[in-house]
Amino acid sequence: QVQLVESGGGLVQAGGSLRLSCAASERTDSRYTMGWFRQAPGKEREFVAALSQSSVRTYYADSVKGRFTISRDNAKNTVYLQMNSLKPEDTAIYYCAARGTSSYTLYTSLGYRYWGQGTQVTVSS
Repeated sequence: QVQLVESGGGLVQAGGSLRLSCAASERTDSRYTMGWFRQAPGKEREFVAALSQSSVRTYYADSVKGRFTISRDNAKNTVYLQMNSLKPEDTAIYYCAARGTSSYTLYTSLGYRYWGQGTQVTVSS
């Protein structure tokens, strides 16, 4: 099974940027769709972005479209989430996840089998 470790979270002012990293224990591009989810206090975990196998397609939640970019560096077995123009409502714990074959859509956490421990992102106003 693949192991995932997120990093790069922190405290940033509104309008600022952060880049989250998700280091995988094995190469992911040929086997997994990779996703980022987030969970704010008192709220359900929600989809943020996903990158298909072989990095053919990207998918974004409407709330982050145009501000966030998901990418993958195969040489480093790492998936990134570049977050620009951050807003206070982006404050959450961000999780990286790997999705193999699943009957669930990639927009739901149910479709992802492997998860990282999460990294906190806090955006101050």
